[in-house]
Amino acid sequence: MPTQDLFKHIRRLEIVSRRLVQTMLAGNYLSAFHGQGLEFEEVREYQPGDEVRSIDWNVTARQGRPFVKVFREERELTVLFAVDISGSAAFGSKGSSKRELAARLVAALGLAAAGNGDRVGLLLFSDRVELALPARRGRAAVLRAVREVLKHPAQGRGTLFGPAARRLSSLGRRGAIVFWLSDLMAPDAEEALGAANVRYDVVACRLHDPLEWELAAGMGVLACADPETGERYLLDTDSRSARRAWAERGAAWRKECQRMLRSRQIDSLELATDQDISEPLLRFFRARERRVR
Repeated sequence: MPTQDLFKHIRRLEIVSRRLVQTMLAGNYLSAFHGQGLEFEEVREYQPGDEVRSIDWNVTARQGRPFVKVFREERELTVLFAVDISGSAAFGSKGSSKRELAARLVAALGLAAAGNGDRVGLLLFSDRVELALPARRGRAAVLRAVREVLKHPAQGRGTLFGPAARRLSSLGRRGAIVFWLSDLMAPDAEEALGAANVRYDVVACRLHDPLEWELAAGMGVLACADPETGERYLLDTDSRSARRAWAERGAAWRKECQRMLRSRQIDSLELATDQDISEPLLRFFRARERRVR
C-alpha cells in the first residue's frame, strides 16, 4: 500500500474508531478493566457505614475519635496488543483480511485505552517475534501501532505463540491487559496462552473469515494454497461431501478453541472479517463487567 494511501486508511480508521469509542465503548471499557491495585489517598473521620477494618488506629488514638484510611483504585493500566501477522493473517474473502480486521480492533481498543490514560504497546509475531513496541501513553502510540499492524512486513510465514508469549515480559508488568489477536491456529497455542494468562490478563480475540468455516456452492473447483506452508490442493465447492467435510472441520476447530480457552480460564472475543466490530465488542465488555462484579 503506497504511503499516502496508508495514511488515508489510518486516518479513516481513527475517525471511525474514535466515533465508536465516544458513542459506545468508553464507559464500557472503564467498567470492564479495573486498575491493578489500591493506592492510599487520605485519612478522614469515621462515618456511619464505613468498614471497621479501615480504621486507622494510630490516628484514632491520637485524636481521641475514630478515623479511617481511604484508598482509591490505581487506574492506570498497560494494554498490550499481540497481533498475529503470519501468512494466514493476509487471508480475506469478503474484502477485508484478518490483518485489516486486527488493525480495526487495535484502533478501537487502543483509543479507548488512551482516552483513559492507559499505556498502549504492540507485539507483532508469526513463528517469531517480528516487532515489539514498548507501552506508551497517547494517541500517537495507538496510531503507530495501527500503522505497524497494517504495513510491517513479516519475515516468517508460520505461526508459533511461544516466542511472542515469552517476549511480553519486556513490554508490560505483571497484570497488564493483553489482547491476543489471531485465528489461534498454532500448535503451541494452549501452552503459550495458558502461561501468558498466569502473568497477564489475556483476552483471546479469535479472528476468522467466513470462508474458513463454510463453503458456498457454485464456485466450481478452486485451486488453493496454504498461506503458511505453501501446500497446494484443489477444492470442489460443488461437491456436497467436500462442503460438509469443510464445515465439520471448521466446527471441530471452533469447539477445540472453546475447550482450550475455558480450560485455561481465558476470556475470548470472536470476530469475522465481514463483521462490524462494535456490537461484538459491546457484548464482550458487558459480559466481562458482569463477571468482574
